[in-house]
Amino acid sequence: MRRSDLGEFEEVVLLTVAVLVPTAYSVVIADELEQETGQTVSTGAVHAALQRLEQKGYVTSTLGAATAERGGRRKRLFTVTALGGRVLQEVRSVRNRLWDRIVPQTILGS
Repeated sequence: MRRSDLGEFEEVVLLTVAVLVPTAYSVVIADELEQETGQTVSTGAVHAALQRLEQKGYVTSTLGAATAERGGRRKRLFTVTALGGRVLQEVRSVRNRLWDRIVPQTILGS
């Protein structure tokens, strides 16, 4: 399994990028993660994870158009690469196999 270099937070950030394409940038990714988890997620942490994911080749980024609402600044928009998609599929496959092997009573504490 090649997943050893993908941390849990990076995994959920990568999944969120896949969900939000074509509007995936750090602020909306953090908002989506907060909505899904009920936990506070800083844009700085998301930005750092996105940089690591880009260095690993799991996402690519482009600069969007400048907008007045952002003071003329451009958003860095992220998309999942083919490699990133394969890694997500691997992670899902491993997790599904493990979940399928759990006896329901073990996780319910019965």
